[in-house]
Amino acid sequence: DFYGAQCTNGFDLDRQSGQCLDIDECRTIPEACRGDMMCVNQNGGYLCIPRTNPVYRGPYSNPYSTPYSGPYPAAAPPLSAPNYPTISRPLICRFGYQMDESNQCVDVDECATDSHQCNPTQICINTEGGYTCSCTDGYWLLEGHEETCLTLLAFLFPDIDECRYGYCQQLCANVPGSYSCTCNPGFTLNEDGRSCQDVNECATENPCVQTCVNTYGSFICRCDPGYELEEDGVHCSDMDECSFSEFLCQHECVNQPGTYFCSCPPGYILLDDNRSCQDINECEHRNHTCNLQQTCYNLQGGFKCIDPIRCEEPYLRISDNRCMCPAENPGCRDQPFTILYRDMDVVSGRSVPADIFQMQATTRYPGAYYIFQIKSGNEGREFYMRQTGPISATLVMTRPIKGPREIQLDLEMITVNTVINFRGSSVIRLRIYVSQYPF
Repeated sequence: DFYGAQCTNGFDLDRQSGQCLDIDECRTIPEACRGDMMCVNQNGGYLCIPRTNPVYRGPYSNPYSTPYSGPYPAAAPPLSAPNYPTISRPLICRFGYQMDESNQCVDVDECATDSHQCNPTQICINTEGGYTCSCTDGYWLLEGHEETCLTLLAFLFPDIDECRYGYCQQLCANVPGSYSCTCNPGFTLNEDGRSCQDVNECATENPCVQTCVNTYGSFICRCDPGYELEEDGVHCSDMDECSFSEFLCQHECVNQPGTYFCSCPPGYILLDDNRSCQDINECEHRNHTCNLQQTCYNLQGGFKCIDPIRCEEPYLRISDNRCMCPAENPGCRDQPFTILYRDMDVVSGRSVPADIFQMQATTRYPGAYYIFQIKSGNEGREFYMRQTGPISATLVMTRPIKGPREIQLDLEMITVNTVINFRGSSVIRLRIYVSQYPF
């Protein structure tokens, strides 16, 4: 016996040679082509072509048609066998055979080529065009189940499937006359052969790079603070905390493996919150380089050594920060009566508009009014004076200024008295130090 010995459609099996030969449908099928169509046999099939097709002039056209006259077509004369071209038909072997070097179909030994489907416990026996599966001595093939071989005892007394009764805690495999219990991955079989116990992978192999946490039937890896778990679930990579937010540190965030720290620029110290920076007052701590004649002025992130003021003619120095032009001096007629020197500092890039300095008259006379203006130093139009009352005004910064930079403004207060017909002025020479950092 053999499995699946057959030919494809259009071919018939030759029992003697074991070859698949073409079927001539034009001879075997009655009226294969109807009407004015002519049947032409093909290898594995056939064609129907018109007998009087004026376009087709191939080897299958009808050369025997004759002209006729009259209202009705004349009967076609009997056709002799046309001289059709010979079509080569490739030799095809049936299933279970293959072509050898001499173009003969020979049997395929499925058992030797391991192309059979017998059970590993069975024996493959080659046959002409196929094979059979047989059982070893002492076993019988179960009818209707060609892949199953049973002993005589099992054949007479069928096996009981113990797995149906839940003898195993997890996995059960039925075998003839018995059963076998196994466990899922992450568990091991106990000595009773039925129950399963969790395997602590963290204690036996520790597959994690940092911290291993055992779970029921598996494990999970965790990373130390400052690290994050990679996609493989095992390795840990450093977490760049500085990339999370620009507000993590007031000045600069420095990333390190597993952590980070904040640093401050020169002239600042880090506060106890480990993120904020505070200016160091070098003048107060005497950590400056000013000489005895100079005055140390503390700035954000540094200090400034200010030389003593020098009053230019015709001004006279009347205090450490004030120059006065005497009224009896003719050269003081069109000059401000006093020049007061003041110093202040602002941070770089301060938000605007911002009120940074206030100016007001110390004495108010009857019939007098006051005008406030920026006399010099505001060429970049970064400031303006806003009068806030009859005797006061405020200096407003209108544009952000980047440091480090020094700016000197002359703020003038003009006094006009219509009662005594008087007009005079005083100037505050304001020196502004813009720090390098925005805090």
